[in-house]
Amino acid sequence: MKLSLKVLDGNTGVIATLPGPYLDVSNSKAFREALQPVLEGYPAVILDLQNIEFIDSSGLGSLLSCLRAMNAKNGDLRLCGMCKPVQAMFELVRMHRLFAIYNTEEEATATL
Repeated sequence: MKLSLKVLDGNTGVIATLPGPYLDVSNSKAFREALQPVLEGYPAVILDLQNIEFIDSSGLGSLLSCLRAMNAKNGDLRLCGMCKPVQAMFELVRMHRLFAIYNTEEEATATL
């Protein structure tokens, strides 16, 4: 999986934009493998989900493992740009309580 990366000023973090249109069982392993060096290399990671139109339990599990990895190193993981169906899935399984979720990239970076 090819992630689009944008390093924030002062190397304080990175914005990783996921390709779409889905994050599910077919690509969740590739997502974790692509994101692993990013999680290790930056103190803060913002995942831009604007291209993701569908997410299943495998995709949610991958995001949860990323959150655990960042928490283990006292890092910061934030999500932004969710469409309504993806946001509904997060709320359905109550994962919106675990993640810092923002509407836009700007809102997510402003709170770092």
